[in-house]
Amino acid sequence: MRMNRLRNKLILKLLGAIAVSFFVSYIVLVLNALLFRHLYNIGYFNEQSVLHFNLMNLIIFTTGILAFIAPFLLMVRKKIAYLKLITESVNHIANGRLGLTIKLEGKDELTQLAENINYMSKELENKFEHERRLEAAKNELITNVSHDLRTPLTSIIGYLDLLKKGQYEGRKQLDEYVETTHAKSLRLKLLIDELFEYTRLSDPDLKLNLVEVDLAALLEQIVGEYIPIFEREQLSVKKNISEEYIPVFLDVEKIVRVYENLFMNAIKYSLKPSDIIISLETKESQAVFKVSNRVEKPPVEDVNKLFGRFFTGDKARSENRGTGLGLAISKRIVELHKGVVYVEYKEGWMTFTVKHPIRCNGL
Repeated sequence: MRMNRLRNKLILKLLGAIAVSFFVSYIVLVLNALLFRHLYNIGYFNEQSVLHFNLMNLIIFTTGILAFIAPFLLMVRKKIAYLKLITESVNHIANGRLGLTIKLEGKDELTQLAENINYMSKELENKFEHERRLEAAKNELITNVSHDLRTPLTSIIGYLDLLKKGQYEGRKQLDEYVETTHAKSLRLKLLIDELFEYTRLSDPDLKLNLVEVDLAALLEQIVGEYIPIFEREQLSVKKNISEEYIPVFLDVEKIVRVYENLFMNAIKYSLKPSDIIISLETKESQAVFKVSNRVEKPPVEDVNKLFGRFFTGDKARSENRGTGLGLAISKRIVELHKGVVYVEYKEGWMTFTVKHPIRCNGL
């Protein structure tokens, strides 16, 4: 509807300019015709004045055309200048000046065109900036992967070389070398698996297998499975999970991995013995899940850096600290579910919070 109004307004302006120009041209032609008649009546033209007659016709015809063109150009000169500005701006954008905007003037079709060009320019700038960030992230990922893959791989090659050359003393040392090589191989496999998982989750075309799930029942089941593990690690679980039905659309397999990552993170960094507090409640249109554990000190000043790729705490990439991709994968999974995840540290307690939209059909 708006476009029709804009289009009609521009057409009306052009028709108005044509009408005014035609009227001016008509007046000029009438005046020329009266002048021509006056000259004829006074005998200015005779049989020998054919040249004068033809010249007068040419003058009348020319002045009529000029009388039409001059007021028309005068009335549309601003639109022509604005159209020229739009053309020049498009050329600048095409030559790489992304984000360039055109000043909006008036409320007609040319204004709408300029507004659309501004939107296109901003979108292109955002897309290219996004591509640059992706390229930088890719380079960072390659650098980190190279480091993390090289460490266990170098150890594996070193131990295999010792075994190949027989440089060990007795069966006990042989078993130690084999056990170490096996452990390094498992770590290498874990890193590669999580790297592939993170890369797959970063695919913008990834589709989730969403089903409606009672989040409270799902969480009760997962916590029940982990209680023996918590107890073995001298951690006492305190639950505060809502008993109401909390319907959330989830890819169950992926969201279970998020909760398991958070539980394993709590087990790894908790003070022992101590408590782990797990809660689930509804706030407005969100289901809010929290897991809190006591820690000696936060691993980093800005605790949300824990979600960064390959962040593994104070001793980055050490042998006992995992791959550094678990929390990054968890954050990506939650974001794919249109949720948010963050971490807070307060008075010796580290709390991870995950918020899910309830009954979100538009995922």
